Amino acid sequence: MNDLGFADGEKRIGLHVLARNVYRGPHLFGRLPMIRIQVALGELEASPTDRLPDFTDRLLAALPGLARHGCSCPHEGGFPRRLREGTWLGHVIEHVALELQTLAGSPVSRGKTRSVPGRPGVYNILYRYLEEDVGLAAGAAAIALVAALLPVWFRRWDGGALLPAPVGGDGLDVGATVEHLIALRRRSALEPTTASLAEAARRRTIPVARLDQQGLLLLGWGTRQQRLRASITGRTPQIAVSLAGNKDATKALLTAAGLPVPKGIVVRTVEDALAAAQKLDGPLVIKPLDSNHGRGVSTFVETPADIGKAFDHAAKISSRVIVEKHLPGNDHRMLVVDGKLVAVAERVPAHVVGDGIRSVGELIAFVNADPRRGDGHESMLTKIRVDAALVDALEKQGRTIETVPGAGEHVLLRGTANLSSGGTAIDRTKKVHPDNRLIAEMAARAIGLDIAGIDFLSPDIARSVNETGGGIVEVNAAPGFRMHLAPSEGPARDVAAPVIAMLYPQAMTSRIPVVAITGTNGKSTTARMVAAILRGIYQTVGLTTTTGVYVNDLLLKSGDSSGPKSARMLLHNPAVDVAVLETARGGILREGLGFDYATVGAVLNISEDHLGVGGIDTLEDLAAVKAVVVRSVAQRGFAVLNFDDRRVRALARRSRGRIIWFSRTGSIAHPVMAAHVAASGRAILLEEDSGAASLVLYEGDQRTAIIPVSDMPASLGGAAAFNVENALAACAVATALGVTPEQIAKPLKRFTSNFTDNPGRFNIIDVHPFRVVIDYAHNIASMRALGHCLGNLNTGGGRSIGMVSMPGDRRDEDIMQMGATAVPMLDHIVFREGPDGRGRPRGEVLRLLEKGARSAGASARQVSFVLEERDAVLATLRLARPGDLVLLFPTRVEEVHGQVMAFQPETPESLSRGAVRADK
Repeated sequence: MNDLGFADGEKRIGLHVLARNVYRGPHLFGRLPMIRIQVALGELEASPTDRLPDFTDRLLAALPGLARHGCSCPHEGGFPRRLREGTWLGHVIEHVALELQTLAGSPVSRGKTRSVPGRPGVYNILYRYLEEDVGLAAGAAAIALVAALLPVWFRRWDGGALLPAPVGGDGLDVGATVEHLIALRRRSALEPTTASLAEAARRRTIPVARLDQQGLLLLGWGTRQQRLRASITGRTPQIAVSLAGNKDATKALLTAAGLPVPKGIVVRTVEDALAAAQKLDGPLVIKPLDSNHGRGVSTFVETPADIGKAFDHAAKISSRVIVEKHLPGNDHRMLVVDGKLVAVAERVPAHVVGDGIRSVGELIAFVNADPRRGDGHESMLTKIRVDAALVDALEKQGRTIETVPGAGEHVLLRGTANLSSGGTAIDRTKKVHPDNRLIAEMAARAIGLDIAGIDFLSPDIARSVNETGGGIVEVNAAPGFRMHLAPSEGPARDVAAPVIAMLYPQAMTSRIPVVAITGTNGKSTTARMVAAILRGIYQTVGLTTTTGVYVNDLLLKSGDSSGPKSARMLLHNPAVDVAVLETARGGILREGLGFDYATVGAVLNISEDHLGVGGIDTLEDLAAVKAVVVRSVAQRGFAVLNFDDRRVRALARRSRGRIIWFSRTGSIAHPVMAAHVAASGRAILLEEDSGAASLVLYEGDQRTAIIPVSDMPASLGGAAAFNVENALAACAVATALGVTPEQIAKPLKRFTSNFTDNPGRFNIIDVHPFRVVIDYAHNIASMRALGHCLGNLNTGGGRSIGMVSMPGDRRDEDIMQMGATAVPMLDHIVFREGPDGRGRPRGEVLRLLEKGARSAGASARQVSFVLEERDAVLATLRLARPGDLVLLFPTRVEEVHGQVMAFQPETPESLSRGAVRADK
């Protein structure tokens, strides 16, 4: 690849998309969910907007809203000024993507475009999104639109867009693009009730996750979670929902409680309906026994013919129909949450007001053009549908859809006042009489609903129903909030906040403790040590590592689980009390973190690994990725940092939380450490205590020994310095969560480097005449760390034999250095390649390893080459003799462990057949 991201020798004239990412959690570029599109401009790098003829004028004509973008200016018009002064097309695409989303009904305004260091003409475009599908499509459409505006000699682009390049009279059809985005938003956006609850939860920093496309939300984490769909919560009793859906049962319960309800009779035939009408006398309401949203309801029914028609209408919804006396008054929806009335809206049936010119049909079209109106429940108001019920309502008034009402004439279009049938609402919350308030609250309790919509008829809601007449006609489960959130008249009511307060009173947290552990080496072992400590404190501990997702000892998912998807899996698990998350660089780069804030964020070390992969080319780049964890520590949380690593130490300034240092080689006398502890900071150090090396806690003027190194089996008596360092970090994390030194020491005394406690991490196996060590060491730093304790491992006095490799996505120089590093450590090396070739030609990794080994002085007798891991393990084990030490650095840890345990040592005559040289 050349500096522009193209294949060498390839010439690109127009835009070229190099990468796309959807960041769902905190990421390298910020905290907010964003989409990143990396583009190479090619020759367009030399053509900013001021050098593109007519580009700015045509762009602003296509999207006039861009004129309001302030860009870096604090006022409108900043972006047009940048266009005329000259800015690069990546920056333009950012603003167009934001504007297209806003036009589609997803208002977003945050974005940034940055050049990629060392790659001229390559830019990272980042912009905010609310719905992923809409955001991605807006980005693709923005590229297509910008490309279509370029002079003809620049118009070739390669974006893999989700939308075709817009076409039209000017080469553009922005309207069609926006309509497409609107359709996407309608399919993915939350309806108003659920959206208001999600927003109310976020205002209280309660985690919100969407579980399906039907609006099922998960609030909170682990054992603290709550679920809701619209205004049905996980606490809403099923029996209450069932009762509310049965209007006759509802009426019976309300009557038993002494609350005012209309008299009514349940019927199954039209004859029974006519008989019931004679008994009830006067205007009637006829409606299905179990419906909602006003479906099948007829009001002011009087004549036998109308009774028959109303019965047939209701019978289409339910086999049982209620015939009840029509109560006097206006229709009010009274919203009760957790037993308290929080809002009242007077509902006005769908209607139009004549102007003496337009017909009823034309007036309906005019009303429906209101941008607040949409189909179904997606918008704050619903469009008025012209259907049989509307035509029937007009007929009762002697009108048709073609009738032209006089100026100011009020034409009723529905008998019911539901918003779902096109009605409007007037806020009456402050006017409600105390008697009516209490009746509504008692009605919700009588049915047993935590959230209830009480349909209350009253001539004057400000006067007691005992004085005016009226009463309760329905109690609704899952009431909509639209009429309260955005009434046609009167102030909006924040009715979502009381629901969230019911689910999470102020004293209750929505979060479980989250520990995020990152670094180049030691993540898995440290995470497992922390989990082992916390098992003594919490009932259920969740753990993610590169070997799987665990809840206590139960493996839920095997395989590499160090990314955001696995983190979310644990946080969504309702049994988990605390989550310990191994957090690898790959997931951070791919989509960000799987959480917004961590209680504790730990960075263990930063050394060369994965450089040259994913745009991370230097240790400073890698430190920036690890810093994402530190930046995501909650303000009252803790950042646990390795004092001995200068790059990690520098991350302290990135943390909003408090710092806990850990150090294997540092001293409390160090000026920075001393000042930190003197200011009531914490530090975990390795020091001599009573003549033995111990892990020691410093906090203020207190010094507390936690555990001697000799009491930790995983430390190999202190020889395994890397596990001493991991234990220091684990102690620091535990103290951040309030665990005492005594509670920390006991689990560490039991934690060993066996396959059960810590699979694939320094597992010592003594079931053969030779010792086997399995370790996932996959970079040079981890290999060197293991090399330092070889003398303590090789207790049999024999040779050291090892299977060594490195993933193929590493740089050539790193693979060669791995080969060179193995030479002084091992008497014989079996280099293997599979299954980690990662796109390289077969055998290339072996050739690079050999080149590195030769540069370090390896002889032909010292090295062997086997392509596949399973064959390489077998070859290595067959080389071993009694007293030897075999080191295996595998990719498929479980498979290799099983292979070692099942291995049967062969006779001396067969040993020489194990190592074979691969063709290179």
